[in-house]
Amino acid sequence: MQMNATYTSYVAVGDSFTEGMSDALPDGSYRGWADLLAARLASRADGFRYANLAVRGKLIGQIADEQAGPAAAMGADLVTLVGGLNDVLRPKCDVDLVCARLAEAVDRLAPSCRQLVLMRSPGRQGPVLERFRPRMERLFGFLDELAERHGALVVDLFGAEVLGDPRMWAEDRLHLNAEGHRRVAEAVWQALGHPAEYDWREPLPPFVRPGWVARRTSDARFAREHLGPWIGRRLTGRSSGDGRTGAHFSAELGTAFWVTPGGGTETGRVTGWKRSDG
Repeated sequence: MQMNATYTSYVAVGDSFTEGMSDALPDGSYRGWADLLAARLASRADGFRYANLAVRGKLIGQIADEQAGPAAAMGADLVTLVGGLNDVLRPKCDVDLVCARLAEAVDRLAPSCRQLVLMRSPGRQGPVLERFRPRMERLFGFLDELAERHGALVVDLFGAEVLGDPRMWAEDRLHLNAEGHRRVAEAVWQALGHPAEYDWREPLPPFVRPGWVARRTSDARFAREHLGPWIGRRLTGRSSGDGRTGAHFSAELGTAFWVTPGGGTETGRVTGWKRSDG
């Protein structure tokens, strides 16, 4: 385990959680915890390189098939892998198969890097979490086995009560907001052995429940703008990630590429960073 080490390269693998939804920037793109972590790691290492290959909506089999190979080929110092939650939140799910595909991805990534980081994804408090809790806990328990087998770190976001607070989540109720992503970046930073900048588990101020009209208005907007389209994709077999590639993956070339701090043309979602072919 490389605790408090200097990492000169980092590859992020996963789904919408790692892509950065819904930590929106003014131009409509997303940033997210992985980009925030990369920026902090870059401040400690000259020549730092980063690649985010995560794509929204991807199932763990797709992550294993489409991202694990290109990520492993990059030979990064640090790799984060978060996946499987899209699988277990579907009405029908073979959790054993999800675990098997997750193991395939880990088996490929762990030997390629100095440190692999896995995570128990956060869950928003409410009936959806309770309905799928047994599946999630089964998946997260398997993460411990994988981590022990490969010397990986596991960051427990699921067990952090503050990340279940609805105020940490965007209007779609599926993705963290900017504050949620900021806290995840700090959680991973601390797990890597770096000095804490703040307590990422600190609770929010007491919650003042909105009035009945405000709640009904919010529910109606959520159903119209988010729940309806999500159900439509499920019924038609579509995904929000169809036709998309990772921020730092060239569909034309079929390979991933690095970005690095510095001037030049902005690439991907890391503001001010440029593509590096080195």
